Amino acid sequence: MNLKTPLWSPDKKQLEQANLTRFIKYVEESTGKKITDYETLYQWSIDEKESFWSLLWDFCEIIGHKGDLVLVNGDDIEKATWFPDATLNFAQNLLRERSDNTAITFKAEDQLEYQLSFNELYGQVAAVAAWLKKQGVVKGDRVAAYLPNMPETIVTMLATTSLGAIWTSTSPDFGEESVIDRFGQTQPKILFTTDGYFYNGKTIDIRNKVEMIKQGLPTLLQTVEIPLANCAGESSGVSWKSILDEDHEEEINFVQTDFNHPLYILYSSGTTGKPKCITHKVGGVLLQHLKEHRLHSDIKQGDRVFYFTTCGWMMWNWLVTALASRATVVLFDGAPFYPDGNVLWDYAEKVDMTLLGTSAKYIDALRKNDIKPVETHHLNSLRTICSTGSVLAPESFDFVYESIKKDVNLASISGGTDIVSCFVLGNPVLPVFRGESQCRGLGMAVEVFNSDGVAVTDEKGELVCSQTFPSQPLCFWGDDSGDKYHDAYFSVFNNVWHHGDYVRLTINGGIVIYGRSDATLNPGGVRIGTAEIYRHVEQLDDVVESIVIGQEWNNDVRVVLFVVLKPGVDLDEQLIALIRKTVREKCTPRHMPAKVIQVAEIPRTKSGKIVELAVRDVVHNREIKNRGALANPQALELYKNIPELQ
Repeated sequence: MNLKTPLWSPDKKQLEQANLTRFIKYVEESTGKKITDYETLYQWSIDEKESFWSLLWDFCEIIGHKGDLVLVNGDDIEKATWFPDATLNFAQNLLRERSDNTAITFKAEDQLEYQLSFNELYGQVAAVAAWLKKQGVVKGDRVAAYLPNMPETIVTMLATTSLGAIWTSTSPDFGEESVIDRFGQTQPKILFTTDGYFYNGKTIDIRNKVEMIKQGLPTLLQTVEIPLANCAGESSGVSWKSILDEDHEEEINFVQTDFNHPLYILYSSGTTGKPKCITHKVGGVLLQHLKEHRLHSDIKQGDRVFYFTTCGWMMWNWLVTALASRATVVLFDGAPFYPDGNVLWDYAEKVDMTLLGTSAKYIDALRKNDIKPVETHHLNSLRTICSTGSVLAPESFDFVYESIKKDVNLASISGGTDIVSCFVLGNPVLPVFRGESQCRGLGMAVEVFNSDGVAVTDEKGELVCSQTFPSQPLCFWGDDSGDKYHDAYFSVFNNVWHHGDYVRLTINGGIVIYGRSDATLNPGGVRIGTAEIYRHVEQLDDVVESIVIGQEWNNDVRVVLFVVLKPGVDLDEQLIALIRKTVREKCTPRHMPAKVIQVAEIPRTKSGKIVELAVRDVVHNREIKNRGALANPQALELYKNIPELQ
């Protein structure tokens, strides 16, 4: 077992009140099996996966018909089918609460703030669903949203899915070409958009972009403009108000679908070509999210659940399912440091957030800017902080407990768009150890394989999933042969899902993540995770952030580190020596960068992830296929033809 002292452990009351504790008792009563701890429960959920997912359906009281069969072709991960006889409706399960309690609370920087009750939410969904039906939208049609993270976005999703139609979205910071690259493949009938949005104190009008997007989507029948920023000029689409004001049936006729019917189409980042259209299933998403919310995140009725996200990141889809637990979904759209670094903590205090989700980079930025909510805010209701998007460094674990809140479950979670959920999760009944994610998700047969495809513990290797699970994608939209789907996940290990993370499974069942497998460095043939370097370099006072690549050099690979420094700081020989010494001493001599180069900016995807592969391609003068997938594509120019690398 882990001999380290935990940073946090649940007390007796927390253990007793956890949903996971209730679930353990439910399993024991239903099966007669004695569950002594989480490890026993986890192993049972893998060994008896059909019983686990079936009992989870019952425990979460999913509205629908489960059927008698749980799994067909369970030994073949690609061909396995979960709940083949089941029928349900996704929106119906999210709209089960009918009350004047708050369903959604929303803030758009310092410009706008409002709420919707569960009754108001239901009423708006009913109106929009009736309008969509009049436009001819039926089960299987696609409806697209080019919208900020606002309540009406949830309304459009629920209205779409109430009809059994397929919902797909991206955020308004995407350029028109990137939007057409995505929606052009999925051919939506209806587009929901807005006039503009707020970011960093500015109002950004997107209506010109919308006009170009409409021209690039010949399948569109209607475009609806939802007002947010009150931009001057005429609306070019159907009025949102007119839709809500139309006469319609007050009760929604929820169209029942198969468990494996398409629900969402999400998109890969698209930095290596056209984005893949990852199609997710109604039942798989609902069941997986309910498991992660109720059991791993301990979300209860009346909780206030927040994730800092846009509608172009899968964490939005994850967040909104909290409605199915009768929790309030807390939305924020805008810059997380405008007007200052306390904006999200002010919001957390005001609405009594119980779960606050963010990125590892945001936590590191708080630390760099010496922002300490523990000294300025009352966060009494906050039970869980989730972090994802990139690796949460051990020092960031320290920062959370020292500078945000001492009594909080810090959940470093990891999964992705591919499964619209997580392989690695938090856990309200387990301790938090520095630098480790708490556990593997229930029902997810997560293992770590070495290069020979052998499962190992306490060694670095590839994160894989060796058994089928319900939230596997249905397909890639348009990939009729299934070849792209197979190549993405099953081409490395036979009949095993290969996720592409470089990790270590600790002796006590936790996970340490070292970065993406395809970004690992190989100097002298030794694999090095990029997160190991970032962790130590970014602790230095003068370094704001960094990105590292392997450059092909003299029939080997040399480590090249790019750093963004604090304003007014220049990269001199003394700082280079300090950076190299830090990496050598904190990691190994093989980690030490051969070159350290100062840059003004690091290129990122729209969801904030740094793009090591794109930088590597630029340095090697290779073509970058899809710059539009980046939030700041101009930053790539900084890495071209650098004299020190020639």
